[in-house]
Amino acid sequence: MSTPTNPRRAPTRARVWLTKIATFLAISVVIGWVYAWAHVHFYPENTRVGFAHGFIHGALMPVALPSLVMGEDVKIYDDDNTGRDYKLGYICGINACGFLFFGSLFWKPKSRQNPPS
Repeated sequence: MSTPTNPRRAPTRARVWLTKIATFLAISVVIGWVYAWAHVHFYPENTRVGFAHGFIHGALMPVALPSLVMGEDVKIYDDDNTGRDYKLGYICGINACGFLFFGSLFWKPKSRQNPPS
């Protein structure tokens, strides 16, 4: 005689989204604390910065939000830049950050993409 197994119930859509949002917020706060501590290393003094620094600054700009909310006055843009090259890098960095952070909210593991009928 076999004993009945208790199959795991699939999480509800609301629970999945709440888990994703909570994880996203927790990671954002941790990154914000790290950014508030380390942003001085990403903005060199007395140096004209170009595309590479623009990319880094753009990618880190959305990450600065938790630091700003927590009361830290962190930089999100370097005024001492090379102009167009820096701005192009900045825009590319913002888009890369958006793809990584917000794209991850919509990622589904293969096991949940096509549930059996």
